[in-house]
Amino acid sequence: MLSILTTIHDDPNKMPMPTPTATRPTRARYVVLGLTVAAYAITYMDRQILAVARPVIRDELGISLVMMGWITFSFRLAYALFQIPGGWLGDRFGARRALAAIVAWWSLFTGFTAMAWSAVSMLVVQVFFGLGESGAFPIATRSLARWMRPVERGFAQGITHAGSRLGAALTPPLVVIIIARYGWRAAFWVFAVLGVSWSVAWFLYYRDTPEEHSGCNQAERDLIGSGRKRSSHIPWRSILSHGNLWILAVMYFCYNFNLNVYNDWFPTYLHDSRGMTLAKMGLYASMPLFAGTLGDLAGGSFSDLVLKRTGNVNLARRWVAIAGFILSAAATIPAILARDPGVSVAFYSLAFFGLEWTVGVSWAVPLDIGGDFAGSVSAVMNMLGNIGGATSAAVVTWAATRYGWNSPFLITSGLSIVAALLYLKIDASRRIA
Repeated sequence: MLSILTTIHDDPNKMPMPTPTATRPTRARYVVLGLTVAAYAITYMDRQILAVARPVIRDELGISLVMMGWITFSFRLAYALFQIPGGWLGDRFGARRALAAIVAWWSLFTGFTAMAWSAVSMLVVQVFFGLGESGAFPIATRSLARWMRPVERGFAQGITHAGSRLGAALTPPLVVIIIARYGWRAAFWVFAVLGVSWSVAWFLYYRDTPEEHSGCNQAERDLIGSGRKRSSHIPWRSILSHGNLWILAVMYFCYNFNLNVYNDWFPTYLHDSRGMTLAKMGLYASMPLFAGTLGDLAGGSFSDLVLKRTGNVNLARRWVAIAGFILSAAATIPAILARDPGVSVAFYSLAFFGLEWTVGVSWAVPLDIGGDFAGSVSAVMNMLGNIGGATSAAVVTWAATRYGWNSPFLITSGLSIVAALLYLKIDASRRIA
């Protein structure tokens, strides 16, 4: 106060300048995260259409259960094999262009599924659909690498996968309504339009780095820790020689096998084994997916909380994931044994909650070890994971036909134990040079 009075006394025309207040960070990164969550939701919505409509399609087109398994296997195999090219596209050309292009691609083939007239035509369309979706998760992971802080990565990956499971959970009732009113083909066209609309919105808003985004101020860039030049050189030798990556990928093989037993076959299981009508199946099939949505949010957020409080990335990633796999393995057994369908679905929901508790953690690890090359790192993980998903399509139909519908779920319980053991060897602190 004295200094102000002195200044005025010395020069009455000169007023002291007010102390500048710190600029508040903008929130562009949360809009980016929201758009990414929507992309994840659309991927699983588009997959669930076929899962829900499968009994109707089988009747109309005369496709056997085993042939339906091969159609799903073909999608999964194409999806798995093109993970690395898809991740490379994001790392090489940037997530803005790459993700907009592939979402538009697979959305068109979602629509083309409505034009299928036979098992072979359905299989061909599903292969091209799988090629398009193959880059979704690696490129989306790459899109967040520059936008999310390390202590937000588990949450970010948790909420994105929660978006995918929520999309999958909301889809069965919607598809049932559309099928009842307009037929199964209309459902594919509706969701195709949704995907193309998202592509346009993403291309208009997203930028590959915070520095390129007009809606991101310097305070937000400083908070994120941005400013590094984006590299287009992919160090494949360092990536592929990183031992932890392959342990992570085998673990994700186990996870993805289990995931696709639920995503691809749980509605069919309820219809064929539990004798549920189409309407009742649509309701009950959503319950594990809603539980999985909660698991995604809880697992990723809890992992970040542990990291923030302890600074120990392995404690935050490894042991949080192990707990989820053990819960999934344990809850599957009473789900199989329960005679009451409601009790059975409740335990399956708990098992799927435990399985999904692990996924945000698993996708945070490629960000931890991969940095700018998280797209390529996660592509390798997701490639092997989705070979597990493709394998499940063939194994489930064979096991269910030969040994009954309980056998595929017994396999998921065993693979959850294997995944928990593999996590003991995963070191999220070992970064790729």
